[in-house]
Amino acid sequence: MKTVVAGALGECVHVAGVMNFLRLAEMAGWRTVFLGPAVPIEEILRVARAEHADLVGVSYRLTPETGERLLAEFAEEADDLRAAGVRFAFGGTPPVAERAQAMGFFEQVFEGGEPPEAVLAYLRGQSPDNLTEADFPQTTVERIRWKSPYPIIRHHFGLPTVEATRTGIARIAEAQVLDVISLGIDQDAQANFFHPERQNPRRRGAGGVPVRTPDDYRALYAASRRGNYPLLRTYSGTDDFIRLAEMYVETINIAWCAIPIFWFNQMDGRGPWDLEGSIREHQRVMAWYGERDIPVELNEPHHWGMRDAPDVVFVVAAYLSAYNAHAFGVRDYIAQMMFNSPPGLSDAMDLAKMLAILELIAPLAGDDFRIWRQTRTGLLSYPLDDDAARAHLSASVYLQMALRPHILHVVGHTEAHHAATADDIIAACKMARRAVENGLRGQPDMTADPLVQERKAELVREAQVTLEAIRSLADEGVDDPLTDPATLTRAVTAGVLDAPHLRNNPFARGAVVTRIDSRGACVAVDPATGEPLTEEERLRRLEVWK
Repeated sequence: MKTVVAGALGECVHVAGVMNFLRLAEMAGWRTVFLGPAVPIEEILRVARAEHADLVGVSYRLTPETGERLLAEFAEEADDLRAAGVRFAFGGTPPVAERAQAMGFFEQVFEGGEPPEAVLAYLRGQSPDNLTEADFPQTTVERIRWKSPYPIIRHHFGLPTVEATRTGIARIAEAQVLDVISLGIDQDAQANFFHPERQNPRRRGAGGVPVRTPDDYRALYAASRRGNYPLLRTYSGTDDFIRLAEMYVETINIAWCAIPIFWFNQMDGRGPWDLEGSIREHQRVMAWYGERDIPVELNEPHHWGMRDAPDVVFVVAAYLSAYNAHAFGVRDYIAQMMFNSPPGLSDAMDLAKMLAILELIAPLAGDDFRIWRQTRTGLLSYPLDDDAARAHLSASVYLQMALRPHILHVVGHTEAHHAATADDIIAACKMARRAVENGLRGQPDMTADPLVQERKAELVREAQVTLEAIRSLADEGVDDPLTDPATLTRAVTAGVLDAPHLRNNPFARGAVVTRIDSRGACVAVDPATGEPLTEEERLRRLEVWK
């Protein structure tokens, strides 16, 4: 194990940066020796020799002129150690760092604004100033492991022209704040990419970037080949799923697939397939990606939550997602958990809902089915006021850190006003990264709150009732009702899976009425009295529970 010795030099008493550097060094496998604040030159060098240090880190955050003289003296006294192969790094304020850099003595100079992964790269033997694509893992699982304990960060991005999106991707990559760019493509690209005759020129760029050829995707991918070389992914589409998947792998090396079970079809007006047909197609897509060891995310439960479904329906949808991914051969499953859906949930009840999901899907995990946690802020939860939206982003991400996500899907603070620009995304990711760092530095365990645990247990119990009701809808001879498209379709048409926003929908009931209760949970209520209904009572009224 290599040894690093570090402290604040001379009269400088500021050691927060030194402590952070040593914490990262421990993550990278170093043995660390902390010397504290205001350490004389001779003491630092004495300990470095006594500990047989491989690396010596010094910090100075006071007057640049004083720091320059002190560092020059330090360099002269430490020259014999440097000649013997000991490495030296400096950290300080930008004005002092500039002077330290000019000396040419220090192997690496940090000025405090570097992302943690840049410091980790240095401690792992890479040069953070000369990183290439080979230094950044280019698959999702490898990148998660490389960046641990920090989550990889994802953000959605797509502007109304290919050129504007290409320029924005380059700017985002160079900022090195984001690990995964999710290409937001327009509706015609999702539904009609291989059908120009179905495309409407008046819709071009509506809702995202109007990619129309494989070369458009190649150009966007090429723009990402700089900075920290972020991964790319995009929508799985609403038609021609396998043809799109093949193109995505070839053009953008798609990081992972995201596909629903019940959505992006005629039920929500996003695609040409009916409900049962789309379920079959979505299952085929899961299997296709699973055969190629590409991770799969089911962006399913939040579609119910955003339509004000009861929390138990959200939880059941999340379980069905993991269950189907497992059944259709997915090896790396990304469990997406969108907080603030619906927006009125309290933090405690929101957290309880996510914990219920994780408890239910945990038994599915094994050597052939790895579960990766992805969290995000609610798409519909942002206030319009910019200052309030920034506060909401930070608070939501801090809450999400209670789940120690592997992937953090940042939803930009501008969501309520406009689609995020490159500068918006960079700002949002910086805010999120700070909340992540605060969470990793010793966040209290919010999951241990008795109210959270009580609600989690309640949701687990009620979800089992809902799942049993779905099983009861299967035709005789169906081996597995929870993967059978006909049974899953019936779960929607019968109202077992339901949401208030689905009223007058040709496939769903839309009969359930929900309210946010005094705890901040979203529950089904009696339409006449407003009193909460247990899941047994709700299903009994549908005549699917005896």
